[in-house]
Amino acid sequence: MGTLIALEGLDGAGKRTLVGAVVARLAERGLTVGTLDFPRYGRSVHADLASEALKGAHGDLADSVHAMAVMFALDRSGAVGELSALLAGHDLVILDRYVASNAAYGAARLHQAADGEFVGWVANLEFERLGLPRPDLQLYLDVPVALAAQRARGRESADASRSLDAYERDRGLQERTGEVYRELAVKDWISPWWVLTPDTDPVTLAENLALLSDDTARRDEKEHGTP
Repeated sequence: MGTLIALEGLDGAGKRTLVGAVVARLAERGLTVGTLDFPRYGRSVHADLASEALKGAHGDLADSVHAMAVMFALDRSGAVGELSALLAGHDLVILDRYVASNAAYGAARLHQAADGEFVGWVANLEFERLGLPRPDLQLYLDVPVALAAQRARGRESADASRSLDAYERDRGLQERTGEVYRELAVKDWISPWWVLTPDTDPVTLAENLALLSDDTARRDEKEHGTP
């Protein structure tokens, strides 16, 4: 069984770039790495409905924090089989966003902290009721809001199909979301967290993840008696 790693961060934090560099380094070391991005836009009706709502469609759907969280949770629930297959077939599986993104953005919209009601509700919904696998490690790419916003705008300028949604345009929401992410990391919410900075060396990160994967494999061998 592979090691499940979730990479979190604000819109425009640079998660995709970091994942690409890390995956390349891990492959050089001979490790197999699966990746999956959430939300699964273009593949999941729930993700697409949520995206459309954030751009003004579907009436007042986007106004409800809990309704939007359910849409994103159902997107992930629909990927449980794919996640299981990735974990069975790879040494590591790296996710671009996972359950913590639902907790952080929703809590920030409600002006709650990481110890508020909403974060607990998300954990119960996704891990307990929907049965999503818990990550072995969560990474938070902590990038200044101004830098993340600049990158998001640049992405929009370069690709007309990637217009900013309501979350990305809300500077205050992005700042509050970053604060909730930091609180989740301090609490080691659900699993251990590592906080990364914009100058994180992907080679060093890849080496540390490889060590984690080795530790997970040894733990599984001990627990299940695998030779």
